[in-house]
Amino acid sequence: MATGHTDPQRRERILAATLDLIADEGVAGVSHRKIATRSQVPLGSMTYHFTGIDDLLRQAFTRFADQIAAVFEQHLSRAGSPEQAREAVIDLIHTLSEVPRRDLVLAHELYTLAARRPEYRQLTQEWMDRSRHLLEQHFDADTARQLDALIEGLTLHRALAGSPHDRALTRRAVDRITAP
Repeated sequence: MATGHTDPQRRERILAATLDLIADEGVAGVSHRKIATRSQVPLGSMTYHFTGIDDLLRQAFTRFADQIAAVFEQHLSRAGSPEQAREAVIDLIHTLSEVPRRDLVLAHELYTLAARRPEYRQLTQEWMDRSRHLLEQHFDADTARQLDALIEGLTLHRALAGSPHDRALTRRAVDRITAP
């Protein structure tokens, strides 16, 4: 194993290994030892880089939320008109529902953790605030909140359905919420 001096990416590998472990075993399966093994770092690196398992989970889930927020931004930043914004939301729903199962599992592990442990709700609230802020660049605050919920719900339904609904249904749902 490389030392910290010759392994400047160690912290990033630990965060990536944490997310992979959560995706494979759930938050309940996370331990310093398993993450150290998976990231191929000495066990002592865990406490060198993170104050404890909660710090590690918060930072790993923050990294994941940042990745999803970037997908939101990528889709919504291109919209220059209300119609383009609606189309961007439709594309976003279909993009998010077709990501690897890993991302779906990670999102729901975070939601479950936040539902069980109030100290993680701030992270999910910040994630929702970021999503809504991006939506509010194109829609009023109430519509943005409704669209955020629609994106979450339709993404989940499409991802888990044996036969996912098509773009036409997504378009009708978005049009109903965004109709003047």
